[in-house]
Amino acid sequence: MNKPHGRPGGPGGKPGPGGRKIDFKLLLRVLKMLFKFYPVLLPMVVFCILFASATATVPAIFQQQIIADIQTWYTTGDWASASQVIIPKIIILISLYIVSLLAVTLQTQLMAYITQGFLDKMRCAMFRGMQKLPIKYFDQNKHGDIMSHYTNDIDTLRQLVSQAFPSLLQASIIVVCVLFIMLYYSLWMTLVVLVGVFFMFLVSGKIGGGSAKYFIRQQKSIGKTEGFIQEMMNGQKVVKVFCRERHTKEDFKRINGELYEDGFRANAYANCLGPIIANIGNILYVVIATVGGILLVSKVPNIGISSIFAGAIGILTIDITIPFLNMTKQFTGNINQLSQQINSIAMGLAGAERIFSLMDAVPEEDEGYVTLVNAKVSEDGTVSETEEHTGHWAWKHPHGDGTVTYTPLRGDIRMENVDFGYEEGKTVLHDVTVYAEPGQKVAFVGATGAGKTTITNLINRFYDIEDGKIRYDGININKIKKSDLRRSLGLVLQETNLFTGTVMDNIRYGKLDATDEECVRAAELAGAHDFITRLPEGYNTELSGNGANLSQGQRQLIAIARAAVADPPVMILDEATSSIDTRTEAIVQRGMDKLMEGRTVFVIAHRLSTVMNSDVIMVLDHGKIIERGNHEKLIKDKGVYYQLYTGAFELE
Repeated sequence: MNKPHGRPGGPGGKPGPGGRKIDFKLLLRVLKMLFKFYPVLLPMVVFCILFASATATVPAIFQQQIIADIQTWYTTGDWASASQVIIPKIIILISLYIVSLLAVTLQTQLMAYITQGFLDKMRCAMFRGMQKLPIKYFDQNKHGDIMSHYTNDIDTLRQLVSQAFPSLLQASIIVVCVLFIMLYYSLWMTLVVLVGVFFMFLVSGKIGGGSAKYFIRQQKSIGKTEGFIQEMMNGQKVVKVFCRERHTKEDFKRINGELYEDGFRANAYANCLGPIIANIGNILYVVIATVGGILLVSKVPNIGISSIFAGAIGILTIDITIPFLNMTKQFTGNINQLSQQINSIAMGLAGAERIFSLMDAVPEEDEGYVTLVNAKVSEDGTVSETEEHTGHWAWKHPHGDGTVTYTPLRGDIRMENVDFGYEEGKTVLHDVTVYAEPGQKVAFVGATGAGKTTITNLINRFYDIEDGKIRYDGININKIKKSDLRRSLGLVLQETNLFTGTVMDNIRYGKLDATDEECVRAAELAGAHDFITRLPEGYNTELSGNGANLSQGQRQLIAIARAAVADPPVMILDEATSSIDTRTEAIVQRGMDKLMEGRTVFVIAHRLSTVMNSDVIMVLDHGKIIERGNHEKLIKDKGVYYQLYTGAFELE
């Protein structure tokens, strides 16, 4: 099932458009990470934006001064003197534009580098964090939804970093600068502009709020849709076998319809916001021109910061009115740009929240301190640590008094009175006790859901027990580091996972430093060598799509070879031969018998022929061990195992 993702907003958040809350803590976290990754380049980008934004407001000042100079020339007729003043100002203005162009170019190049680098680091951080998550996380979250974090959520973060942040900063600077210049020239005209801007914010808040809400819903719908598609792709054969195509199409149509509805509403709001704000700006432009004309004709005293500092209040002149029209256009245009960023910020924060939910997921806990080391055994039996690969292993156990003891790795596993449940209050295993001495083959049989696979999950510490003890060579497995514990265990699952690469690469996955000869020997041991040599490129045959070009039995053989090359002292075979035909099973069984020699082996099987030669067979029912013994004893007892073996079920 999917965990519900939280919505942006929370403690410290301020009301956004439409009453929504923008989570400024989340926004600040993104900015902090940007500055952490790029402490030098990011300030350079900010400086370039500041410079380019400030330069964009300069023409209004020069325009006013040039118009005033032209008026002076027209009045006095002294063109020579006027040109000496006007031409240098034009040259300065052109120079500023050139420098601004260079700043913008540098900003865009740096921002492209920073954005892609930031996304690269975020994806790596997510993937690193994902490798530390417990199996439980992947059991409770759809794989397609997790994949959406790396694609759609990252893309919204890209828009936030590369577009929303720079545009927001640039528009804000221009708005502040233009507002100051307008106040400098005329208070009355500025007040008219601010009244128009007030209406812009009202419209922006109403429409932008709805847009932000649906953009966030759209982001979640995308994850849901991708999760459904991923499930259907994995289960396509099942869909066709049970003729569920029509039902599946209806389910997809419903889920895709939700995405359509959210996307349509989000973009409908967003697409109408820009034109509405732009037209309000056009109306305001006309109003300013009209008001400016009235003030000019009426010769109303003009109040501004310039007149206050000069100590003399004059009347509004044409050299102030004309630049004011351009400043109004510039001011409202940047207000429009600010309103447009509401959607990008909302989408970006929705994606960032989902990304951080993956990064902040509680990692797999590991308080273990006992490690697995290469060991050297002296003639008197003393075990010591060595860096050489001797073929012998030992548990390195540091103690509180500073001493260290070394326990040879033997494969003695004991479960004592273990209780466990995947969910609180729902116990799956009840008071389970299992003793597996080194070299023993222990088999678990029972109905589906009896708890067989759960036991092996606990030995690997994919889940931790609620009560009882599990000891490995006399050491509580909670004290053993999980990575070292799992290095000592070989696991072959019923569901085989092969990775993109050659057959040799997939076998070597069990032991990355294994030589080609070791991989071939492991394949021979598992009975896989014969069919591998018949592949087009033999061991160098490329596999993809989880080995789609192989049969399920062949994939299982490669998985067994992968476990064999790891050469662990304990093997766990969870329905390892369930996908292999009877003839192939006989071949594999001979190889597995060799593989199991001298090892502790746990076997889970519904096919009882594979467990008959086990030293101990345990029959589970509803999480309890109800029978135990070897094949002959259990047949003699004529209990549940006897009924399973002979099919002699009595009708109640």
